Amino acid sequence: MIQKSYSLQGLNTFGIPAIADGFAAFDSVDSLCELLNHRDEYKELLILGGGSNILFTKDVHALVLRNEIKGIDVISDTGDSITVKVGAGVVWHEFVLYAVEQGWGGIENLSLIPGSVGASPMQNIGAYGVEIKDVFHSLEALHIESQELKTFTKSECNFGYRESVFKRELKNQYIIASVTFTLSRNGELKTSYGAIQDELSARGLDPSIQSISEAVIAIRNSKLPNPKDLGNAGSFFKNPVVPKSLSDEIKLSYPSMPSYPQPDGTEKLAAGWLIETAGWKGKRVGNCGVHAKQALVLVNYGGATGNEIYDLSEAVLTDVRNKFGVQLEREVNIW
Repeated sequence: MIQKSYSLQGLNTFGIPAIADGFAAFDSVDSLCELLNHRDEYKELLILGGGSNILFTKDVHALVLRNEIKGIDVISDTGDSITVKVGAGVVWHEFVLYAVEQGWGGIENLSLIPGSVGASPMQNIGAYGVEIKDVFHSLEALHIESQELKTFTKSECNFGYRESVFKRELKNQYIIASVTFTLSRNGELKTSYGAIQDELSARGLDPSIQSISEAVIAIRNSKLPNPKDLGNAGSFFKNPVVPKSLSDEIKLSYPSMPSYPQPDGTEKLAAGWLIETAGWKGKRVGNCGVHAKQALVLVNYGGATGNEIYDLSEAVLTDVRNKFGVQLEREVNIW
């Protein structure tokens, strides 16, 4: 079942060439357990979903396991509230489209986000005023060492901004098998964030689960490159959260800088604005660069190595820190 010296170039959205010592896919918890019995034959273990949030900077001396657990199953339906269990290997956008088609609301603002369902709670994906934690019910994850299946509640996941317990305290200890969401047929529609309302108005549409999804898809397509055409991993950097004093200091020189007050008194800044204002938007360095329409996105124009893209990200981080005193953080996992 395990293939040796396997190319991962087609399994990461940057399109970076990398060879894995061993590779296999699993479509059930049982098949995963069988594969885990061979992990001691390899230096490390890497679980791969859609490959949309990883940058390979070297060959992967590990056993790489690709999560292909499928299934979308309704657990309960009260008429308004739907509890649905989804396999971790389901493509996220395909699940969103299925939910929209069924009239299940809550994740329409998260349309066209790349990756798999299993990755969604790991980094608490979010866009246009919605985060996974808003619709999360629970998840099942396999403990790698004991091979026991554990259910995690929302509070146990300890969600934060693009964070969860699986990226911190429990990193590399569990493999997510399924995620259960609570969606609604008559929930609140969120159109105030970004350009959603403008897009709906331009199309002459009233807000609905379907129209919001279509608007988000149109907006994302207008700003973000398709990985099939131009290698990328979506947003490469997180929006930084800084003390209000630092935000105020920057605004003395840049009064129009966007900032978003947080409940704890800090302020969230737009990483894309910082990068663009530092002069990086549209800049090309060799075979990679910063996308011309969205400064958060680093792209592979063809032939770039993972190290070239990493070095570009380091140059961006250094420049933003020197110009604004803000330390950006990569959202993409570096291998």
